[in-house]
Amino acid sequence: MVRLATTRKGGGARRTAEERRAEVLQAAVAEFALHGLHGTSTEMIAKRIGISQPYIFRLFASKKELFLAAIDQCFDRVEAAFRNAAGEPAIPGDHFAATPVEARLHEMGHAYLRLMAKRELLLFQMQAYAACSDEDVRRKVKLRWDRLMKVTGEISGASADELTKFFARGMLMNVFASIRLVPEKAADKWGHQVLGLR
Repeated sequence: MVRLATTRKGGGARRTAEERRAEVLQAAVAEFALHGLHGTSTEMIAKRIGISQPYIFRLFASKKELFLAAIDQCFDRVEAAFRNAAGEPAIPGDHFAATPVEARLHEMGHAYLRLMAKRELLLFQMQAYAACSDEDVRRKVKLRWDRLMKVTGEISGASADELTKFFARGMLMNVFASIRLVPEKAADKWGHQVLGLR
């Protein structure tokens, strides 16, 4: 029974629990992105990657726990992209830093544009916000937003006003891209215009 649950339908190499957990999370983000917290079943997630539905509950105690883990993964990816783009943390008050605030935000904006190419990540973000009527989800999203704002400020050296504008532009891009207001072929150019990138 366990052997069948931990291999793909139709055969395939066995995977570790950590590998399977990562695969389930990836499938969960994709399904939640399309159907939301309440419209997605664990059966849908299991079917996407060809595992038994009960096996999901060996990795996650509940569907909500899986959703919360997906929120963490989503914010982790954005945070990692920002860190990689910004380079070393800015030194507060150092007006002679090799990389000024504007340049750091510029690179972080480009990094976010690249993340937006993964539509399921973008749509999952919107589903996470929509699910905040659930108190556990709201707390998780607030915690991760607070952390992302803090990290972004630390690695960019941006002021509170600069951070507000940066995130406001990002959210505007999320909304427009979600409703496909901008054709995909023009999305990159449009994104640069919205973020004020060159």
